[in-house]
Amino acid sequence: MQRIKTLSVLFSTLALMATLGCASTRTHEGTGEYVDDSVITTKVKAAIFHEPGLKVSEVQVETFKGVVQLSGFVSSRADIKGAVRVASAVSGVKSVTNDMKLK
Repeated sequence: MQRIKTLSVLFSTLALMATLGCASTRTHEGTGEYVDDSVITTKVKAAIFHEPGLKVSEVQVETFKGVVQLSGFVSSRADIKGAVRVASAVSGVKSVTNDMKLK
């Protein structure tokens, strides 16, 4: 009987640790959020690729908890505005941070 209780406590502790280990914090994404952010990043890159005049190789895209950060060096202010506009229109994007610079 003692062995069953010990195994039960051990299993419960391991389950709790696994659950808390996958939880998100302010600076760390949970597993589900990481997958969601990867999908958003891919959608934003695809939208920039399909936008005439924008070069996906010039714009780097990173996503953290739905906030998209655009960085890189582009040719004009119109490219910056276009990239921000396109990124903002993607579903799942909460906000866009613009860190792009002119060449």
